[in-house]
Amino acid sequence: MTYIDPVQASPANYQTLMENEHVRVLGMTLKAGEKDQPHSHPSETVYFVKGAKVKIHMPNGEAMDADIPDGHIMWHEEWTHQVENVGSNDLYAIIVENKSAAS
Repeated sequence: MTYIDPVQASPANYQTLMENEHVRVLGMTLKAGEKDQPHSHPSETVYFVKGAKVKIHMPNGEAMDADIPDGHIMWHEEWTHQVENVGSNDLYAIIVENKSAAS
């Protein structure tokens, strides 16, 4: 996987909140109607403080819809994707990236 740093790809949407040798913690903000740039994460745990309806675009052209509720927590293995907020609520999430899994 070619790693695309979300903070560098979409600095208006991703901010580094804390980083050490084990994890990087990001804040993600995606306003209603907004789409971030394609980016990658190593294995990640995400806490959606404020959920939203999103469309997740994959590099192969496939897309999936998700209606993420407030307070939802998810884990995902490393991946590259693009997130589009197709709902009417702004999304805010805390992302914990596992550095030991980084490529």
